[in-house]
Amino acid sequence: MDGGGGGVSKKNLGDVCEVIGGGTPSKDNPAYYSGKIPWATVRDMRQEVITETECRITKEAVKGSATNIIPSGNVVIATRVGLGKVCLLGQDTAINQDLRGIIPRDSNSLSVRFLFWWLKSIADVIVAEGTGATVQGVKLPFVKSLRIPIPPLPEQHRIVAILDEAFDGIATAKANAEKNLQNARALFESVLDSVQGENAPLGNYVNIKTGKLDANAATENGAYPFFTCAKEIYAIDNHAFDCEAILLAGNNAVGDFNVKHYKGKFNAYQRTYVITIAAENRLSYRFLYFQMLKSLRQFKEQSVGAGTKFLKLGMIKELEISLPPIAKQIETASMLDSLLEETQRLESLYQQELTALDDLKKSLLHQAFSGQL
Repeated sequence: MDGGGGGVSKKNLGDVCEVIGGGTPSKDNPAYYSGKIPWATVRDMRQEVITETECRITKEAVKGSATNIIPSGNVVIATRVGLGKVCLLGQDTAINQDLRGIIPRDSNSLSVRFLFWWLKSIADVIVAEGTGATVQGVKLPFVKSLRIPIPPLPEQHRIVAILDEAFDGIATAKANAEKNLQNARALFESVLDSVQGENAPLGNYVNIKTGKLDANAATENGAYPFFTCAKEIYAIDNHAFDCEAILLAGNNAVGDFNVKHYKGKFNAYQRTYVITIAAENRLSYRFLYFQMLKSLRQFKEQSVGAGTKFLKLGMIKELEISLPPIAKQIETASMLDSLLEETQRLESLYQQELTALDDLKKSLLHQAFSGQL
């Protein structure tokens, strides 16, 4: 692996850093997990700096296990499960066996933050080396053999300053894009919440059936849509329904945005609810669609089952919906369609911006450690 550019010397990571492993105190001794020492796993690597951990352990747990405490300010990497993740420690932290602490042997020749950014730059190299049938991991000799560029310390500080400033700007751009998206979603939800009208159980106005087929009925080039509890629409060669309907996922995806409004010939998975309106002079399909979107969070809370979560038919029939006059329903649905289109447009732009920002990060890191900055 080529970690730097020009005439900058490169050394094995194991020659310039201590690579320290960790371990898990016995779960059979709950007292081990009643202490004050942060104990990090891959699940705690959500932010650039780890300041909180799900578990804390005692001094006895450290003594009685293979875990090690990595001093605050140093780098930890995932070498199993979450390959490619790199974090700094905001406090002295013990680590489990999936992590490694990477500590410079001489702070006068290698900056911790330079080490952090370099490890970020080779995340794809670490991921590519991963082996294992179920859990991907890399071996200690591989980690120690990684070739790190070691420019003079002032040059390391210069590169770090450029990357810190650039990545702060990227984080700000990402936060602004996310805020715009959240504002659009909030406006959409506020309009939904503002709908006022007569409240009544949904079952008074609709008929509810379930689909006919199991998930294996999908075909590659069938003539009709096949709606499942997943977001994808598969094809099928026959149809059981020819109508306008609201389709609601009955299991697995309960609480996700798995509600659809469709009109035409189709089939549905046997655990998908097919909802048709019995009195169209009282209830608009499009208005009902948005009411169902609004109710997904409630459905998720009501869903039952130890493993796979599902909705009982009665839960849907008993759902209280607000019924303004039909003209108001149509007007509100039209407004919500416009807001939905705008929200989806912003979501698309947001995803494009995230992709562009991620590409910029990779480009900056590549330039930094190939002598181009």
